Amino acid sequence: MVTRLELMWPNKDRFLLVPKDDEGKPVWVDRNHPAAAEVRVSELTTAVGGVKDADPHADNLLFTGDSLDVLRILAEVPEYRRVYRGKIKQVYIDPPFNTGQTFDQYDDWLEHATWLSFMHERLILIRELLSDTGSVWVHLDDVEQHRMRALLDEVFGASNFVTTVIWQKIHARNNSAMHFSADHDFITVYAKDATKWRSNRVARTEKSDSDFWNPDEDSRGPWRRSDMTASKAYKDGHYEVVGPHGDVFKPRPGRPWATSEENFAALVADNRIWWGKNGRSFPFRKRFKSELGNLVPTTVWLHEEVGNNREAKAEIAKLFEQDSFSTPKPERLLERIIHISSDPADIVLDCFAGSGSTAAVAHKMGRRWVTAEVSPETVETFTRPRLELVVKGEDQGGITKAVGWERGGGFRCVEVGPSMYIDTPVGVLLSDAATNGTFARAVAGQLGYEFQPDAAPLCGFRGRMRLAVLDGTVGEEEVRAVVSKLNAGERVEIVGRSILDGAAATLVQLAKGSKITKAPRDLLTKSALRLRRRASREVGE
Repeated sequence: MVTRLELMWPNKDRFLLVPKDDEGKPVWVDRNHPAAAEVRVSELTTAVGGVKDADPHADNLLFTGDSLDVLRILAEVPEYRRVYRGKIKQVYIDPPFNTGQTFDQYDDWLEHATWLSFMHERLILIRELLSDTGSVWVHLDDVEQHRMRALLDEVFGASNFVTTVIWQKIHARNNSAMHFSADHDFITVYAKDATKWRSNRVARTEKSDSDFWNPDEDSRGPWRRSDMTASKAYKDGHYEVVGPHGDVFKPRPGRPWATSEENFAALVADNRIWWGKNGRSFPFRKRFKSELGNLVPTTVWLHEEVGNNREAKAEIAKLFEQDSFSTPKPERLLERIIHISSDPADIVLDCFAGSGSTAAVAHKMGRRWVTAEVSPETVETFTRPRLELVVKGEDQGGITKAVGWERGGGFRCVEVGPSMYIDTPVGVLLSDAATNGTFARAVAGQLGYEFQPDAAPLCGFRGRMRLAVLDGTVGEEEVRAVVSKLNAGERVEIVGRSILDGAAATLVQLAKGSKITKAPRDLLTKSALRLRRRASREVGE
């Protein structure tokens, strides 16, 4: 029995292997395909600036690799999981818009089902990574916005919808447009838990303060008028008030006074009621600018406030001589998003890095950050050089002066490795990459063990459970050798490419609660089932 609305599309129950093959068509595979469950190995490579040697996984991180692989690594590999899973405060993603246009760095694709599957896998992992007070901001145009809203409802729950922001990306009319000149994008915001999420207020502006005045020269400074009546019923709001010249005022029909008679009298005594310049007008409350603080964010962001596409391109042009991205985002826009949804030292994630705008702005604002870019060429040409300039204090554009950024901090580069598996007509086999200890690391990440390279034949641990990955056949002799390395009360999971008869029984006899897993068959099956259960649980909450 169907109990809630669900968005359906072709191949939703299958895994999208690649959005476009050599013929420009999407490739779908069954959920038992290795790519549907594999957690890739990653390598920490170069360090830039000041980094943490004690825990390199907790540094600012620039990943080179597919966004799905990176999200899986952050959520599944223990060294990353303990730092990021359930702890990221804000995610901003500017995914491929699915417009059918082709850019130098990215190909957008037109099939809606392909795009939905692409985003669905990633949103489930993003939800896992968010803290209970975190939020995700999804930036799109109007091609997929309505479908994305339905998809976000499914993954995050409709009750966790916060708002949709309209950003004015273009301020010049395109008179050659067929029907309408499109001048805005959508930024849809969902909370992990809307009952716990809180937004930070934004700074006051000259425009927002333009309606403050001080005609009575009040010593508390400029103020603006505020209606003294309420739109809802209020039992203590029905009474008459007398003005300075004896005029009697009653609340408007259907709108009682918004405060009690006693409180109204106190406001009069404190000179917080305005009766007009002649003292005989309907009363309004005086709201002093000095007492109001910052502003609640609005849902329409004009280009004067947060920049536009032209400003963003100019920022990139100052950093790079060559042609770069067609649709970068201005730093002022990202500054507002990050300010509203996070505080200094919080973690910000963007898994579609592009030129690195989100990470650059987060760095300047004192946030920790993780970002990922699928194209190695883009990383080497744009993303990494830009972030290096920020660290060195050589990026003087964007919000640098507004936030007082000078220089400092650092980041680590992380490369996502190749797959450990190949899918052949005779089944899934281990690839050439699964050698020289790399496979042991891959298995540890796949099964959620913390990797331990210097305790052979053991190579990982998870509480009192140990992991041993043997590159070959596992028989009774190998089982005894592994068990001999266990401490009292420990159990072990042995992973081998071939399991001989009697090995499993010997293991259970020697170390109760231990188990044997055959790679790659059983390994991928266990991981696929675990990921499927988690996805079902996340979406169903």
